[in-house]
Amino acid sequence: QVQLVNSGGGLVQAGGSLRLSCAASGRTFSGYAMSWFRQAPGKEREFVAAISRGAVTTYYADSVKGRFTISRDNAKNTVYLQMNSLKPEDTAVYYCAARYRSGDYYVASTYDYWGQGTQVTVSS
Repeated sequence: QVQLVNSGGGLVQAGGSLRLSCAASGRTFSGYAMSWFRQAPGKEREFVAAISRGAVTTYYADSVKGRFTISRDNAKNTVYLQMNSLKPEDTAVYYCAARYRSGDYYVASTYDYWGQGTQVTVSS
């Protein structure tokens, strides 16, 4: 079992920045690929960013590429999402997710564990 706790959300003006954190406890964190997803009101959960177990490879949704950066610190059992140049359309609840198995990184159903979510609101 892995427990994930999200933090770092909040209200920010367009063009601003936020950094989300996801602290993991339980089984060996470094053995899990990690991702961030988000869900806006009335919309389906969508992929935002992913990072491999050793932090060698990262993936981003086209909508956030160049603005968001995913990283992880395996010594601290934490994954981060640095969000810059935020836009109102980035407003959503953001969730971190962990998986041990392989699969398409952008597919939510391939993930085994989820954080509780943290609200990000970007005002125009």
